Amino acid sequence: MLLFAAMTALAVATLPTEEIAAPSLAGDLKGIWTKAPDAAAPIVVIIPGSGPTDRDGNSPLGISAGSYRLLAEGLGAKGISSVRIDKRGMFSSEAAIPDANAVTIDDYVDDIRSWVDVVRRRTGTECVWLLGHSEGGLVALATAQEEPNICGLILVATAGRPLGDVLKQQLHSNPANAPFLSRADAVIDALAAGERVDSADLPPPLAPLFAPGIQGFLISAFSLDPAELAGRVAKPILILQGDSDLQVGTEDANALKAAAPSAELVTLTNTNHVLKTVDPQDTAANVASYADPHLPLEPGIVDAIVDFLASH
Repeated sequence: MLLFAAMTALAVATLPTEEIAAPSLAGDLKGIWTKAPDAAAPIVVIIPGSGPTDRDGNSPLGISAGSYRLLAEGLGAKGISSVRIDKRGMFSSEAAIPDANAVTIDDYVDDIRSWVDVVRRRTGTECVWLLGHSEGGLVALATAQEEPNICGLILVATAGRPLGDVLKQQLHSNPANAPFLSRADAVIDALAAGERVDSADLPPPLAPLFAPGIQGFLISAFSLDPAELAGRVAKPILILQGDSDLQVGTEDANALKAAAPSAELVTLTNTNHVLKTVDPQDTAANVASYADPHLPLEPGIVDAIVDFLASH
């Protein structure tokens, strides 16, 4: 067992990687290409989740779990190539737009289509798999409505409801938010209807959440129903959902599956939003795992993806 673990670690450590770029608005998008030994291997583009989440799955908002890096390494060790990316305006892609907040879901779709084009040209592959984590799953679903050159989708911890509904649930789950919940609900409903709100009139705890600079993005995101989009996708879909996820629940995965009956659904036991194994009864440890880069990825995630790609 120890020898096998050492050999696996060595294989991961020696996987070749290469910086890769794709054109965008004002400057290039940047990412890192992890190459499997077989040049003809399937290739997966990993789309980050919400906010300032980087190519490794980390964020200056206290997340250092390294989930996307671990995922790329795990897939590479199983013979699958990947490209993990920084979103426009952020990190190594900061030159792509002056203001990282001045984006919409349609903008992110344009960027993923650019990545698909670059990956196809660089590798000669016919199609590219899209793996979206959390909000990245919504971007993957929206991209699939427009981009013909994708093999299929891998939706990881992806909401099955409009993101405004998810935000409402998250706010309602905290008793401390009770004094301003009705105002928050009204703001979310307005944004979902395409209407901007005056943040100067909001209670102080809500003002950063609905700041003027991000309302355009929220309007674009709240207007989309992930389940409805999933129902329109004719390509293969894998839905991966941890049953200890504090942000997206198994009900979301079930909603996606109901909308896309041919999709494959894998529920991962004791797995949280950053794809780590946790004690479902220990919320503090679950949250702490978000900042633990040494905690390994739940192994069932890589296995499920490998099996899914092999079957298609």
